[in-house]
Amino acid sequence: MREIASGFREYATARRSALRRTAYLMCGDWYLADDLVQDALAKLYVHWRRISAAGEVDPYVRRMLVNGYLATHRRTWRREITTADLPDRATNTNPDDGTRDLLLQALASLQPSQRTIVVLRYWEDLSIEQTAAALGCSTGNVKSQAARGLDHLRAALDSSGVLKGEPA
Repeated sequence: MREIASGFREYATARRSALRRTAYLMCGDWYLADDLVQDALAKLYVHWRRISAAGEVDPYVRRMLVNGYLATHRRTWRREITTADLPDRATNTNPDDGTRDLLLQALASLQPSQRTIVVLRYWEDLSIEQTAAALGCSTGNVKSQAARGLDHLRAALDSSGVLKGEPA
């Protein structure tokens, strides 16, 4: 049992921050990203012996992140609380994060499935086949959704002047 815990602990320690960044890019919320990673790692721990023996740890965890994100997105309307007062936004002191903010806004405007495909293909650098396997869809779907997502991102960034070299 200690051997299982040790192997899992090593994996979780080595991959947690990368998984958190991937989850953040999917959902756009650091707190939800933490929850998604925690849930995925908890599910992984239960099946660690089988998954690690098969050598399919990263694809399994990615699938759990995707499933968790899409499930959360489907039930978001149940958790949403409307308020009359909007919270103040924190001011950014980083002079270069205007472009980053525009990119994150453009990414957030994608449909959840498109966003997930773009993140897995271009952030996680998965092949079309690996992305299709992670999502349980066809490679044709991955190709078309990735192309549409990139077109949307390109249009959003082009209209803001980022692609023309203008400051954000």
